[in-house]
Amino acid sequence: MRADARRNYERLVTEARSAFAERGTDASLEDVARRAGVGIGTLYRHFPNRDALLSAVFEDAVGDLLTRSRELLDAPEPCAALVTWLREMVTHAGEYRGLARSLMSVSDDNTSALARCSGPIREAGGALLARAQEAGSVRQDVAIGDLLQLTHAIALAAEETPGDPALADRLLRLTLRGLKNS
Repeated sequence: MRADARRNYERLVTEARSAFAERGTDASLEDVARRAGVGIGTLYRHFPNRDALLSAVFEDAVGDLLTRSRELLDAPEPCAALVTWLREMVTHAGEYRGLARSLMSVSDDNTSALARCSGPIREAGGALLARAQEAGSVRQDVAIGDLLQLTHAIALAAEETPGDPALADRLLRLTLRGLKNS
């Protein structure tokens, strides 16, 4: 990428991150382009659609979640490691208004640019889940796709109920009780 194109790309990602934090993931792409000092055509040359821009914005957070999952694979309690990681997933999905909804909408869509984020997350969570299942702590019929959908739904519920800051943790605890072997 040429130096000027690289600068435009970086400005677009920076401004999108700010716009999404302020107004949610439905923020105007025209506004993002204007704030970055480029035309909307430049934005679309770098990011052909909103999901591609979302993917670029959340790449760092996904990298953090992947690093964290690798660290947790060595934790002495596999179920506790899975729970910790799922809590961090809920927190991540709740960082930007609308992100949980976007992540839920592409959970089975491998053609979306957001799949670039969800594929590695699915693999990382799958490894933690498999370890907890092998330890006998989590039921064998639990699938990582279902867990990720549940975490996104919990983040969405928390986003829709800002007056109850403990809601996400209560819903996650309730969900986790259903995962455990009795």
